[in-house]
Amino acid sequence: MLDLMPSLGSWRPAVSGQRLAVATIVGSGGSVPRPLGTSMMVSENGEILGSLSGGCVEGAVVEAAMEAMRDGGPRLESYGYSAEDAFAVGLTCGGELEVHIQPFGAGAPELSLFAGPQRPAALIRRLDAGGGVMVVDDPVRFRAMESPELAVLLGDHPSTLFAAAAQVEPLLQGGRVGLVRLTPPEGCIDGWVTTERLAAPPREEEEPQPITLFVESRLPAARMLVFGANDFGAALLPVGQLLGYNVTLCDARPAFASQNRFSGADQVVTDWPHRYLESEAAGGRLDSRTVVCVLTHDPKFDIPLLQAALRLNLAYVGAMGSRRSHRQRVDALLQAGTPPESLDRLHSPIGLDLGAVTPAEVAVSITSEIIAARGTGVNTTGFPSLKDSAGPIHPAPIHAAPLHAAPQHLTQEDPWT
Repeated sequence: MLDLMPSLGSWRPAVSGQRLAVATIVGSGGSVPRPLGTSMMVSENGEILGSLSGGCVEGAVVEAAMEAMRDGGPRLESYGYSAEDAFAVGLTCGGELEVHIQPFGAGAPELSLFAGPQRPAALIRRLDAGGGVMVVDDPVRFRAMESPELAVLLGDHPSTLFAAAAQVEPLLQGGRVGLVRLTPPEGCIDGWVTTERLAAPPREEEEPQPITLFVESRLPAARMLVFGANDFGAALLPVGQLLGYNVTLCDARPAFASQNRFSGADQVVTDWPHRYLESEAAGGRLDSRTVVCVLTHDPKFDIPLLQAALRLNLAYVGAMGSRRSHRQRVDALLQAGTPPESLDRLHSPIGLDLGAVTPAEVAVSITSEIIAARGTGVNTTGFPSLKDSAGPIHPAPIHAAPLHAAPQHLTQEDPWT
């Protein structure tokens, strides 16, 4: 639902106070076009905002949403491809979707999230028979054990609240989307406490169902700090913004940082890199989603900056340079007292081994590695990181011999090896 927030404030049905229903992807299997948390909103007049699958299931979802608004009850619908029934509603790509449909009356408090400027916020929805939804105004500081609203949503069971805290809080504080399943307390069936706790085991159809929460959290955009006002930094800025990062360019040299080609950055800072990084960390303006790309390729900047970065809990720390400069960099960091285990977090040479040469290609290589590193932390791209590969970083140039000369084998040292 939170993915619709930038558009809902100007959507006529919402502004005019119509009843609405939001359909959200809460489960998927196989090949599906959109991730968990993707939402589509339907008004009581049948107007639509957003899309779930690019057209495969939208018609059926709209029909289910209209029914939900008529009877006022949420529902969970499943859609999958049927090889036997060519007219069945489903995804032709072969995937499966679970879609939760939640009706909202005009002026529902949950819709207040969409009013005014965007701010950090989260929704926790209960998808099982217990039902319910709650708004979290400050996801980073939310503490499950101190929340009476979450306790009510879970049925006032302290043991369940404790189990929820371990799973819900990381999702909220990381600005992520996720499904949380909790084993209900003994004697709880479908979200309701029974009085037969000491009786014989429940019949199969009465087995307690798991409490299922769907968590959506939105934080301010994660930050990408690019150190180095050069061609590679200029190419990386727009790619980082395309991925949704708030991008800062920092360089200690005013004549370089003030060039017009860097004006597209969200912030341009002239300061010594390590001093700026430490001040941002001390001010609480960095978090575990922050990405640091060191492109200065100068030891007097790189070494103190990497020392500071590797002490912080950051999502990614990468440094540009040849394999030779990487070895020198590692030696300098160790001599400066950086723990050897911290160097495992350093992506150097920076980027995936795509054969990138130009600044634009290098920007793609770097951001590809950032994408591969975030989330599970496992690189499944098929391209190794440059730090894990060997040999020249750049492919050898193709030389054309003069037409009047006999072919000859030319060799050239790769300055990046």
